[in-house]
Amino acid sequence: MNKPYADSCDRNRDPILEVIAPLLADKRAVLEVGSGTGQHAIYFATKMPHLVWYASDRDENHEAIKLWLDEAKLENVHYPIELDVLRGEWPSIEVDAIFSANTAHIMHWRDVVAFVAGAGRLLTPGGLFILYGPFSFSGLHTSDSNVMFDMRLKQRDPFMGVRDFDDLDALAQKAGLKFQHDYALPANNRILLWQKS
Repeated sequence: MNKPYADSCDRNRDPILEVIAPLLADKRAVLEVGSGTGQHAIYFATKMPHLVWYASDRDENHEAIKLWLDEAKLENVHYPIELDVLRGEWPSIEVDAIFSANTAHIMHWRDVVAFVAGAGRLLTPGGLFILYGPFSFSGLHTSDSNVMFDMRLKQRDPFMGVRDFDDLDALAQKAGLKFQHDYALPANNRILLWQKS
């Protein structure tokens, strides 16, 4: 199997790092939900060596992630954990942050509901929930490109789509997560930050 590569990871990793590095400066361990190729896990764990980084994804993506991890040989990144948010079987690990990039819009809404609820259960008070991707606000997209992206997603699968902040924040509040900040990033993406009450 060839090592997978997503050029979007190389494009967005430094803007993401600029935001999350200060947020995670005093944290110990991060669970990444939906690690995909594993590129973010390697890059962020390299740049923030004080963190223990737990990669996770559905089982079918593990071999791809392992190829990146085996090549990097980093001591602070764990082999991927099998995590299907809908099944509700979250790992028994202690983390003080959960990070996820470009996942909410490709999950079905029921998966997003389960994802946010699971994050709220796993995080201890003060823990951070960091979500990166495209989002709309009060039903309005932030750019014409996000309108088109949302349409393409829904043509592919009507249960996918760019998620609205108000809907996500309602789920987060139910999960005991309090909204902290909205960070604008390049290419009409954002980081939304919540903290466990």
